[in-house]
Amino acid sequence: MYELAQYDYDLPQELIAQQPVSSRTDARLLVVDRAAKTFSHKHIRDLPEILDPNDCLVINDTQVVPARLVGKRTRTGGRWEGLFLEVSEEGVWRVMGKTRGKLTPGESITLVDAEGHEDSRLLLGTKAPDGTWFARPEPVEETFAMLSRVGRVPLPPYIRKGEMVAGDRRQYQTVYAKNPGAVAAPTAGLHFTEPLMCKLREQGVTICSITLHVGLGTFRPISGNTLAEHEMHSEWGAIGSECVETIADCRKRGGRIIAVGTTSVRVLETAASEGTLHPFTGHTDLFIRPPYEFRAIDGLMTNFHLPRTTLLVLVRTFGGDSLIRHAYEAAIREEYRFYSYGDAMLIV
Repeated sequence: MYELAQYDYDLPQELIAQQPVSSRTDARLLVVDRAAKTFSHKHIRDLPEILDPNDCLVINDTQVVPARLVGKRTRTGGRWEGLFLEVSEEGVWRVMGKTRGKLTPGESITLVDAEGHEDSRLLLGTKAPDGTWFARPEPVEETFAMLSRVGRVPLPPYIRKGEMVAGDRRQYQTVYAKNPGAVAAPTAGLHFTEPLMCKLREQGVTICSITLHVGLGTFRPISGNTLAEHEMHSEWGAIGSECVETIADCRKRGGRIIAVGTTSVRVLETAASEGTLHPFTGHTDLFIRPPYEFRAIDGLMTNFHLPRTTLLVLVRTFGGDSLIRHAYEAAIREEYRFYSYGDAMLIV
């Protein structure tokens, strides 16, 4: 029985990064060697010296959409705040929102753009059992074009209470993002720059892309007192045949498969659930927890995660419970910067 209390830790408030370092590759990197059970303190810019030429990095190319919404109830003028979660093939949005009073089906929300001007509307339909709403935008418009105009960067509440500044539109996005759909960034990937990726490729490291549209459930604390009680959220992901072949070639030459981010891990392990990695497209609700046996990865680059989250459980399952607990203690002692805009860890 794995108790949730095992995945708690105390973090000084001042170590929660409120903005990224000025240059992405200047972030610190705690390298954890599982075999030797040692730590070394590096920087992201040191990756070309740390990785072997035969290694393969697997990155998540999801693009964060400006999903945070601000508006007002059209009829009463009461303030409304919400978050776009996904859109159906028929153009119906699923959103979560909060306001004073009780919303009713058929009610309209007037969305307000970043300059405070009234823009489009959302017509509320039915309310789902999980408290989210199905809504239709008015007028009908391509979803991501509309969000780019009325949406804000969906920062987590521990960064400036979720209030974006202009720089967040660039900083809270990986340089290789191309498939819109995430409502949170795959944060390990925020550390990469195009010159760094070019340098890695020049020395023989291969890089291939998967997609996982990071959902709100990723960062939610685990419910219940034990891991077995937690109902895992579902997210859409895909890995194509080209990436599968790249990984197979890496294994043939003796290289390591290193996932950039826990989101990449979930897609890879889902696609390898039958023992061999295959192309995959669909939703995954894989909850990686002890005593999980990893089939697809040899290493993991990841940011430091909140206590009592499925992300922390995944990292400790892969890196070894005691070793990663000590790694977090070392990171706090050395004043690493934590969470989405913080520093990173490489577990090999």
